[in-house]
Amino acid sequence: MYDVRWVHVFEEDTPGAHVYRQATDDIPLSRRPRDAFELRRDGTAKVFTGGPDDRAIAHAATWKETPDGVVVVAGAGVEKFRIVKRTEARLMVRRD
Repeated sequence: MYDVRWVHVFEEDTPGAHVYRQATDDIPLSRRPRDAFELRRDGTAKVFTGGPDDRAIAHAATWKETPDGVVVVAGAGVEKFRIVKRTEARLMVRRD
């Protein structure tokens, strides 16, 4: 889960969660920029969003384990999303 780029595969989303897979997986091409994130073992993170020219822009963040899953927090302490289920190949994410 750590030191890997996880990419939003919106085609696989469920009503309750967004699906993220490792960037090295066979992810379909998309005209729409795909959000992504990386979690580092030291508690830091990077969240990637599409910029004005569709290239990914990195935003600094942090993460922490909670009883309800891994929470990724943006710069000003604002919760970005929560990882509620994880396997080796997929992460299920809820955006609050």
